[in-house]
Amino acid sequence: MSLKDKLDLQRLPRHIAIIMDGNGRWAKERGQDRLFGHHEGVESVRNITEACAELGIGYLTLYAFSTENWDRPVYEVNGIMELLVNTIRSEVATLMKNNIRLHVIGDMNMLPGNCKTEMEEAMTMTAQNTGLNLVMALSYSARWEIVNAAKNIAQDVKDGKLAPEAVTPEMWQQYLCTAALPDPELMIRTSGECRISNFLLYQLAYAELYFTDTRWPDFRKEHLYEAILNYQNRERRFGKTSEQIQQNEEIIS
Repeated sequence: MSLKDKLDLQRLPRHIAIIMDGNGRWAKERGQDRLFGHHEGVESVRNITEACAELGIGYLTLYAFSTENWDRPVYEVNGIMELLVNTIRSEVATLMKNNIRLHVIGDMNMLPGNCKTEMEEAMTMTAQNTGLNLVMALSYSARWEIVNAAKNIAQDVKDGKLAPEAVTPEMWQQYLCTAALPDPELMIRTSGECRISNFLLYQLAYAELYFTDTRWPDFRKEHLYEAILNYQNRERRFGKTSEQIQQNEEIIS
């Protein structure tokens, strides 16, 4: 039986978030320039996006470029931006064919003009698609997102649009980049690092975290299935006891 056949299709995570780590190290291990790793990582994006679409996953968020990544060498940043532009331009037809809708979260004002334009055009073209929601986190930082939300809430309170006592966790979420998205249930990080690196800090409060040594350019469908199987073998309690969870499951069944 293949890993895919072992999956319980009734218990798939609705939203998977991935930190695509290890492109540069993968390239260096092969005596190549770091940008070579980023180029090869695009194939992993295609493969995993296809796998999620086939399974019927509702949302896939990929951490493509953080605000901290702007501090990398200029040649690498410029190369990544060029790669993003070329990839989106060439993949829009595939997104349309597969009914995939593209979203972008992050500070898009920091992106080069041509990159921002390509992203906006691709989002507009795919806006009516009803299949997988592919979310690209670009120039994204969770701390930036939380601070930005706090500023907007404070402004609305100052302007009399919002009462302080109306600020609840549910209200706060409406001020985040991901307001229209469900929180991730499974977060995967590749390449052996066991941290979440300023990624969706608010949204990952109850996500299951999965870390793998596999570098992103080597990450394929079988690795994704393995992560989902691991997720399905965990008990998600949300503060309750195991006994309470079992009782709820018995009532539902």
